[in-house]
Amino acid sequence: MSEQLAGREGWRNLGVAELARQYNARATVPDVEPFLRDYRDLSTPMYALPHVRDLRYGPNPDELLDLFPVPGRADAPLFVFVHGGYWRSLVKEDSVFMARNFTQHGIAVASINYQLAPQASLHEIVAQCRRSLAWLYRNGAAHGMDVNRIVVSGSSAGGHLGAMLLSQDWQAAAGVPQDVVKAAILVSGLYDLAPVQQTTPNDWLNLGVEEAVALSPIQSLPCTNTRLCIAVAEQDTDEFKRQSLMYAAACRQGGCSVQYLEVPQRNHFDVILEWMNPDTALTKLAWALFDPA
Repeated sequence: MSEQLAGREGWRNLGVAELARQYNARATVPDVEPFLRDYRDLSTPMYALPHVRDLRYGPNPDELLDLFPVPGRADAPLFVFVHGGYWRSLVKEDSVFMARNFTQHGIAVASINYQLAPQASLHEIVAQCRRSLAWLYRNGAAHGMDVNRIVVSGSSAGGHLGAMLLSQDWQAAAGVPQDVVKAAILVSGLYDLAPVQQTTPNDWLNLGVEEAVALSPIQSLPCTNTRLCIAVAEQDTDEFKRQSLMYAAACRQGGCSVQYLEVPQRNHFDVILEWMNPDTALTKLAWALFDPA
């Protein structure tokens, strides 16, 4: 990463065109569509596994989630995945490609749906994801899950949303413990929305400057002792890497246990497919978060 981008405010050294390039994840691959099709094509066979579909966690028609329990187990830990798509694309049915690999390892999987931008504001999207987690905490035991062993995950915009589930300003109002999320593995996420507010994604987010600050995970870090893995793809842009390094450093300084991983030979879109393979570093780090500290 260049010195130009180093530090919390490094993005301010970039011109308009370069800032747009840095936050254009789709431009890092020749054609994004095959990767998006892979999400659906690799997820669809997972619905042959035992599952519960379209569980409603809130009032909006899009507030649904799918659960993949571990057959024969009443106390399975829970891996909660929040999909990416720059807050404006993808759905839960694109997001369960890891279900077989994880449930065979004894870990249940939940895939969260939320209303997409611009129909929903980012504030409402965050609120929906928080409602989904509160619902899982209250209802997970009825589906064979240990709600005291929840690990949150997310990719790209889902990394941002996962980090907002770690922030400490919402749990009391939702009636869940402050440490309802015990650990998280966040991949190629966005943790400071100040630069995002200044470039193309704001065409559909419509964030003001103050709102971008309020909805930035870097402004509200996880509880002390939260266990984290912050990951990026080798082919991510420097800005995505800088954001991840910045958030990892801030969480570590705040007393969290943080591991950082750059996944070689992977891009922004295919990096999470590592979770289909039990032998990859990304899978092993996810599973290790369920082990006793």
